[in-house]
Amino acid sequence: MMSKLLAFSLSVFIAGSVLSNNVYSQEVQPELSTVESFSILPAMRSVKASPDGSQLAILVGTSKDGDYILEIRNTKNLQAEPIRLGADKMRVSSILWLNNEKLGVTFRQLLEDSGRKYWVTQFAITDADGKGKWLIPFRQSRQGFKIIDLLEDDDKHILVETDVNDNYIPDVVKLNVTNGRLKTIVRGSDKVNNGFIADKDGEIRIGQGFNLAEQAVDIYAREKGDDDWIKIHSVSGKNRETFTISGVSAEEPNKLYVIANRGEETTGAYLYDIKTKTFSDRLFGVKSADLDSIIQDKDDSLLGFSYTSKYPEYYFTDPQSQSIYDGVKQLHPDSYVSIVSHSENDNTLVLMTQSDSDPGTYYVILDKKDIIKLGERMPFVDKDKLGETKYVSYKARDGRKIRAYVTIPKGKAPFPAIVLPHGGPWVRDTVIFDEWSQLLASSGYVVIQPNYRGSTGYGLDHWKAGDKNWGLKMQDDLDDAAMYLVDSGLAVKNKLAMFGWSYGGYAAFAASMRDKNIYQCTVAGAGVSDLNRINATLNDNPLLSKLQKPTIAGVSPVEQVKKVNVPILVIHGDIDGRVPIEHSEAFVSELKKYDKDHKYVVLKNADHFSDTLFYDHKKTFYAELINWLDNKCGLKD
Repeated sequence: MMSKLLAFSLSVFIAGSVLSNNVYSQEVQPELSTVESFSILPAMRSVKASPDGSQLAILVGTSKDGDYILEIRNTKNLQAEPIRLGADKMRVSSILWLNNEKLGVTFRQLLEDSGRKYWVTQFAITDADGKGKWLIPFRQSRQGFKIIDLLEDDDKHILVETDVNDNYIPDVVKLNVTNGRLKTIVRGSDKVNNGFIADKDGEIRIGQGFNLAEQAVDIYAREKGDDDWIKIHSVSGKNRETFTISGVSAEEPNKLYVIANRGEETTGAYLYDIKTKTFSDRLFGVKSADLDSIIQDKDDSLLGFSYTSKYPEYYFTDPQSQSIYDGVKQLHPDSYVSIVSHSENDNTLVLMTQSDSDPGTYYVILDKKDIIKLGERMPFVDKDKLGETKYVSYKARDGRKIRAYVTIPKGKAPFPAIVLPHGGPWVRDTVIFDEWSQLLASSGYVVIQPNYRGSTGYGLDHWKAGDKNWGLKMQDDLDDAAMYLVDSGLAVKNKLAMFGWSYGGYAAFAASMRDKNIYQCTVAGAGVSDLNRINATLNDNPLLSKLQKPTIAGVSPVEQVKKVNVPILVIHGDIDGRVPIEHSEAFVSELKKYDKDHKYVVLKNADHFSDTLFYDHKKTFYAELINWLDNKCGLKD
């Protein structure tokens, strides 16, 4: 990755897009409502450069519902008619080059078994010239699949983790990308059965498995050229310190790059010696945030590190990588710029820019000098209506520092306000362009997205502070976010609401029944309403049962519906596999029992995650959301 390019000397900028988004011209009218414009699926979803840089594979939408096809364009003549690839009944979600002639495609399918519908992910291989048939090497496996290594020095094969013999234990197989034949490389066992990592030679060096007796995840490694697994570390729920093996050292193949706490508040990077069982000093870390990743190239050479403050940040130890990073940042100094794909020699670089005024724009840099705009993710959104996003901090009522993103609409403050807590809760918000907050800002609302206690990314103390505080101190952090907006002059005190999805939906349930409620209404999407029910679900995952289940305690909303004191809109997908719809159905049943002011909206064939929300889902969802806030809650005069 990024190992050859030393400096930029950009001489040409082509202002027009290669893709004109003509696929939308018959469906998308010049004047769209805010709800309509945000409901249309992205016009472009992914751009990947072939290893030799001669071709780009682009996922292009063909309708408001996405219906993505592959366009293959020659980088020497990007304006030429592309090769177009597609297949019926494939909801294409991602693409990657397996070599210069073959593409791997992941797609989603809606299946039905014994009356139960569910979305599954499949993997297919196709020829970039459009002349070959689609090859689907795996039948729908109970364990799915995961690509481990593309084996850059072997054009015919890749390494894949999959349950090859349907015994519920994943294995590592070598897949022939030409004919689909499989060869088992490592047979999974009760001891080691997932998390496999290969070194630069394609040798499987890392694996892990759940230790039932110890109720922990055991992490294993193998010395170079050895078949015996050596236990390196056990991760349990006792202290929750992070320990993740990132990769193998290129220079010393019996040393591993590890992301861990090692007694520190935030995670950092270390080298671990398999033979001596010793750690290096901390190679990199920051006091204010956890380490996100250790960046290595395809030859396992160390390039640098990444962490997230307001946006993802990069620290490169490799001067050439730093030069490239500095160069692309200078192209759009007011945007977050990421290199999303590149050729092996770095002569073809694909960039995506994003900001609060840019939902995402793709560019390609050719031969270190020409930058060409490929197209926009959401060309139909009115950029003049988008809000400005700021990264702020406020103090919760007990003094804890909470960081948050605030999206401020056009116009003069104060505004009606929405508290938008993230799901998880063991994640954090990183807001560059956020569809939901910008939908609300475009509709005249100021939005705050707090990284409340229980969020990850800010160290162990902030993460663990959420333990057993569901609906309690975690909820206080959200209310304090609303009052921060009021105290800052951004929000009207009697025009506050909460909207969230997943754990955010739980928070909206809990917010609807708080004493001395500060909100005029709430909106709970795919929310957890019953803590007993969600804890039972975690029993299906041994690690989560041991690690997360003990931390989930506090207010169980379904048991306290009698206390609901503001109108509530409840939205749920009917085939949600993460938070079953029974959570919302049980809560709504209690709302009816106590004659509480509410509305219930069910999204047909929608799962928990956004990649199963299509145009009709989003249009219904967004229209109900804005109408509820504007009218039922009385947030708009």
